[in-house]
Amino acid sequence: MNILIAGGGASGMTAAIAAARQGASVTILEKKEMPGKKILSTGNGRCNLTNMDMKAAYFRGGDPGTVKKVLASFGAEDTLRFFAGLGLLTKTRGTLVYPSNDQAASVREALAMELRRLHVDVRTGFAVCAAEQKEGRFHVTAKGPEGDVRLTGDALILAAGGMAAPALGSDGSGYRLAGSFGHRIIRPLPALVQLRSVESFLKKTAGVRTDGTVRLYADGRLAAQDTGEIQFTDYGLSGIPVFQVSRFASAALAEGRKVQAVLDLLPGLQPEELSALFEARRQTFAGNTAEEFLHGIFHRKLAPVLLTQSRIRWKDKVADIAPGAMQKLARVCKALKLEITGVNGFDQAQVCAGGVDLTEVVPDTMESALVRGLYLTGELLDADGLCGGYNLQWAWATGYLAGRAAGQRRRRDV
Repeated sequence: MNILIAGGGASGMTAAIAAARQGASVTILEKKEMPGKKILSTGNGRCNLTNMDMKAAYFRGGDPGTVKKVLASFGAEDTLRFFAGLGLLTKTRGTLVYPSNDQAASVREALAMELRRLHVDVRTGFAVCAAEQKEGRFHVTAKGPEGDVRLTGDALILAAGGMAAPALGSDGSGYRLAGSFGHRIIRPLPALVQLRSVESFLKKTAGVRTDGTVRLYADGRLAAQDTGEIQFTDYGLSGIPVFQVSRFASAALAEGRKVQAVLDLLPGLQPEELSALFEARRQTFAGNTAEEFLHGIFHRKLAPVLLTQSRIRWKDKVADIAPGAMQKLARVCKALKLEITGVNGFDQAQVCAGGVDLTEVVPDTMESALVRGLYLTGELLDADGLCGGYNLQWAWATGYLAGRAAGQRRRRDV
């Protein structure tokens, strides 16, 4: 049994290991200089392998039923057993799982060592540019260091990734290959990415980090929300809660809808509690300036912006501020509005939204429902998870299921 794998990232390496353990002869074609290069950048170089709180609800995109079945077939516990078998020690922070040494390189090397042990043929510098099936076999053309090469296999696993972080090899070629076999591609869009805005105050708040809740609206309707550390940049917003809602911004903007982010900068206080707090501070700091009134609550760069948005002059005495203006300040603190004009591109995105329609794959094997012997894995598929190990879990799960199923095929079944 000869299996070809287009792409040597997280899902491709896992697929190769699973297939080779079934006794198959496996060849990986990877365009970069080493397999698993993108793994090195995950988790800020620490590689958040998975999350023990693993639910289909934490994934967006295509058919949730398919996602649920995939995770039921290969979940977080399976990932831990898989890497334990490769000799990798892990640890948890809350529900997040990391290698015990906090080194993403050790994850990549553990996979690479197993590929070598199983005698997987890893060909780096080879980009698959075309593939077809003839008489039950797959014929693949790849551009290599010395020109084009053609290989033939009994099964083909497409693990070429999406379009996020193209410098690490994800250039969208996998979509073209899947499309050539008749698969429907949901438009790929940047996800887990920064939001862009034209609000003038951003130049003043750049560099500010503050806890808060981000609520994203599309044409006035709430699309998503998340809470955590928000980072202000000179062009917009960043930080994990911003990343979590960004795929909805990408989709809405692509559809021509108006997108707005509303920030609750004091999510721990109810509106009436904040009003009471401000009233108490108003009496205590009556002789102070409006800017001083907010000291101890907000970052020094943020306070003047909130006052300006509330039409309160920074140098006005607190005692001279009208009650209505103080109430407006409380509302602004609970709902600072930014028009979202775009998201950063694929070069800044951690993953893609969109990809191969999930209804066109068999969830317990990742085999194409259209072409026997063709398997699809990882970010190539229309499923994107939240930050926190979910997207790597998707890569391990889909790669393992595809590799195992491909390796168990017999020549007579092709």
